[in-house]
Amino acid sequence: MSSSSNTAGTEPLVDIESIRRAAEEIRGIAVRTPLVESPWPELWLKPETLQPVGAFKIRGAVTAVSRLDPELRAKGILAHSSGNHAQAVAYAARRFGVDAHIVIPDNAPQRKIDATRALGATVELVPVEERFSRPAELAAETGKAMIPPFDHPDVIAGQGTIGLEIAEDAPDVDVVLVPVSGGGLISGIAAAIAALLPNAKVIGVEPALAGDAAESFRTGVHQKWAPQDTARTIADGLRTFTVGELPWRHIQAQVSDIITVTEEEIAEATRRLMLQARLLAEPSGAVTTAAFLFHRDQLPPGRTVAVVSGGNIDPAVLRAILDGPAHV
Repeated sequence: MSSSSNTAGTEPLVDIESIRRAAEEIRGIAVRTPLVESPWPELWLKPETLQPVGAFKIRGAVTAVSRLDPELRAKGILAHSSGNHAQAVAYAARRFGVDAHIVIPDNAPQRKIDATRALGATVELVPVEERFSRPAELAAETGKAMIPPFDHPDVIAGQGTIGLEIAEDAPDVDVVLVPVSGGGLISGIAAAIAALLPNAKVIGVEPALAGDAAESFRTGVHQKWAPQDTARTIADGLRTFTVGELPWRHIQAQVSDIITVTEEEIAEATRRLMLQARLLAEPSGAVTTAAFLFHRDQLPPGRTVAVVSGGNIDPAVLRAILDGPAHV
């Protein structure tokens, strides 16, 4: 990644060699997370909650920052995020000793905003409609490199290290469930699984209230939803209103299906993960478990891995989920 330009429209799909290089680049910074047997037969959990920033995003951020030209990187880096990527970029910038300026939509959880600032980044809050336009302005003004949250091959390669680990730890896996927002996570995992375990199925999971990728997959046409629509879901990390161009091409080529889950199912899965699996997950990370618990009829049979993408839950949201009755 030698410049701040986004060339996703012309980039080839990310290959397994790039993902293997990423695994070396993140070694010693990102955690190689285990597969954990869940309380529910045939389901194993991949707890990315164990990462230093509480979510998988550190993998792609560190990979992308490490691949920048050193002179460009020294000028500082830019990013935009609803929270977890912001923390990951801030963490990576601190590890590499450079400044980070991060644009965060003003509907992001305060906990994620505070955590990003605590890591030393400059945080700029903007209306959700300016999530993409304001970072583009900053890039044009400053010439600094942008570390995109999902639509870049280096970011996708970093996230793909999760698929590499799943293939190593569970070579007999039949189904891999992955949350979908901008699509970087599912793209990288699908690229790794397609290369190493071609018989396994990678299936995306989205909130029904932010189901742009599911609609895109169903219609075959890349859809974009209104930001005010996707903002309705409790899964704040999955509110991106369209998948990126390069992720969309990966999804078309390497993903078997994308299904949606309800808000009640997400809340109940979050609750059960904590009380039964003893794993703290944010709603965005719980959607895959929700799919397994409540939509088995839509999934292929067999050994299943659910990627629990993050655990940075807002304390007020956690309190409401735990205090409330079982919804499903």
